[in-house]
Amino acid sequence: MADVMLVTGASRGIGAATALLAARRGWAVGIGYRSATAEAEAVVRTIRDAGGTAMVVRGDVADEADVMRLFDTVTTELGPVRSLVNNAGSVGQYGPAADLRVDELRRLLDVNVVGAFACAREAIRQMRTDAGGTGGTIVNVSSRAAVLGGPGEWVTYAASKGAIDAMTVGLSKELAPLGIRVNAVRPGLIDTDIHDAAPPGRIGRLLPNVPMARVGTADEVAEAIVWLASEASSYVTGGFIDVGGGR
Repeated sequence: MADVMLVTGASRGIGAATALLAARRGWAVGIGYRSATAEAEAVVRTIRDAGGTAMVVRGDVADEADVMRLFDTVTTELGPVRSLVNNAGSVGQYGPAADLRVDELRRLLDVNVVGAFACAREAIRQMRTDAGGTGGTIVNVSSRAAVLGGPGEWVTYAASKGAIDAMTVGLSKELAPLGIRVNAVRPGLIDTDIHDAAPPGRIGRLLPNVPMARVGTADEVAEAIVWLASEASSYVTGGFIDVGGGR
């Protein structure tokens, strides 16, 4: 029976690429998503057409009941979750901090921080070896923005990802004795629809700051995520892989 990976926010972008790669590497994949039904179902079809195992569950990670239902459904249908990829996220409000809307910030933190913690909690309860679990991995999708700060664009988003970095370090130390490894990837300038939330031409404006002089792909980020989720990284916890072309 294949090990089970649960990927939140897996209907498109980095989440979808991770689900597809994980399935090719032999994982059974639970695909969590909030609103893009057609896209999520297309990812499942692709996996199944290639002979893999996948299922889709709709829910909002900012809603605790949805998170619990997500884990319950995946566990019932596929088996205990052995790897959680905390990928679901919102970019939030674009623009300078002087224009901040507090309601937008609260929603951003509910999704990016509270949602990630709620998913991690459910994964821990299943995986912890001191309570009958067999261990596992949690891979958090952070961002290079956590280090760079997102000035003039997405400082609130960067702050939420800074929280994810601290979460990664803290949980890695807390959970290592319980057989759970916790790591993170920090994507940089990646060709996904995140840029649709910014004024046109954002990639072109930022590209001169990338030493490798090109934009990255969701598939390249997925490679790092799946490696951290796998036994190939068995002595890695509390680590970060920057997938940012040197920026």
